[in-house]
Amino acid sequence: MTATVAIIGRPNVGKSTLFNRLVGKRLAIVEPTPGVTRDWKEGLGHLGEIEFRLLDTPGLEDARRGTIEAAMRAQAEYALAQADVALMVFDARSGVNPLDIHFAGWLRESGIPVIVIANKCESSLGKAGALEGFSLGLGVPVMVSAEHGIGLEGLADSLIAALVPFETDTIGRYTATEWETEEEESGPLRLAMVGRPNVGKSTLVNRLIGSERMVTGPEPGITRDAVPVDWNYRGNAIRLVDTAGLRRRANVTEKLEQLSVTEAERAIRLAELVVLVLDATVMLERQDLAIARNVVEEGRALVIAANKWDLVDDPDNALSKLRDRIETSLPQVKGITTVTLSALTGRNLDRLMAKVFNTYELWNKRIATGELNRWLDALVSRHPPPTVGGRRLRLRYITQVKARPPTFIMFTGRPKKIPASYLRYLENGLREAFGLEGVPLRLIPRGGRNPYIEGS
Repeated sequence: MTATVAIIGRPNVGKSTLFNRLVGKRLAIVEPTPGVTRDWKEGLGHLGEIEFRLLDTPGLEDARRGTIEAAMRAQAEYALAQADVALMVFDARSGVNPLDIHFAGWLRESGIPVIVIANKCESSLGKAGALEGFSLGLGVPVMVSAEHGIGLEGLADSLIAALVPFETDTIGRYTATEWETEEEESGPLRLAMVGRPNVGKSTLVNRLIGSERMVTGPEPGITRDAVPVDWNYRGNAIRLVDTAGLRRRANVTEKLEQLSVTEAERAIRLAELVVLVLDATVMLERQDLAIARNVVEEGRALVIAANKWDLVDDPDNALSKLRDRIETSLPQVKGITTVTLSALTGRNLDRLMAKVFNTYELWNKRIATGELNRWLDALVSRHPPPTVGGRRLRLRYITQVKARPPTFIMFTGRPKKIPASYLRYLENGLREAFGLEGVPLRLIPRGGRNPYIEGS
């Protein structure tokens, strides 16, 4: 079994900076504002030859029940329950405060081995403040600067001592659950939940995985980071990521929200399939369409989920309007799959996942070259290419060069002369003939002779 290490502490002591330092990449948003991290994140931590599962947790606060802070503390408690070792971080520059002492007592009661981390020790002020860590009663504080990478050798020694029961498993390969991966067709399906703020993305993620993994509430903008979750749905491995709400760029002025938007956009680029979550009571606003276009331009498979459907007064009329708007506003992808659901009640979640897998299969589809060229001959016979400059365009050959999304190259004598309207005709024909509705596809005209004919 691989050891699990959780980073614990009050807000703004540098937990996410330490997390990023130990995983060796920027997986968590770092900003000098308390409470940036609201859902715990997971990655592969390593120090020297030691590798371990690392959890970054929200800042611990003494909060009233029913508040966002209370939900954040519940997330930290859930992460700690999975941990074999806790790293309790405090800010050495400001010294130990009553909240640190309060949560140190909580950690002692948990019975989990604890390593005290005096962070921000790059200056003499920090080193002096680190000595206050002895007052926590959890052993000798380890002086580090997560931002500058100072003191990690001492942390490694303390971790080795704490991980003795796991030594044979923690030194060596660990299958990480972080979001970024180079896997192609093997490995879990990479699925991202995106949408405007407060449409129910986190509630939908929690309902799908069957636990309160994400902090939720009526306030918009609760999720700030892109939070990955490894999940298994009926034997299918899925790497599910919840993202921050995407507002119009013109309305995003604060640095923290800009970082959240950047992480959400990055999650789209790394995804294989994206579920765009709409609020069915005010659905398909301009920003929804902008997000959908971004997903399509990135070449990702797209499924639209109209959430809060239980609040819609006239479902049939609303669904008809939604589908019409999608067809007229996103003509570059005909037949996008739309599912109506309620994340709060769990209605139609199985239907959503069935559509996800069906769309993912189409996104991976490959078509034999012979079939493609027979289709092209028949299509050109029915509707020949236009005449340009007194000469009719000739379409010589077509082949699929890749899937994910389906990408085709068509050889012709004058590729730049093919009108955009005729290319759309060909794309729509491909969709109809080979069942590629609802996924982006790319048809690239290319000059030159057929490279598959011997001697050409």
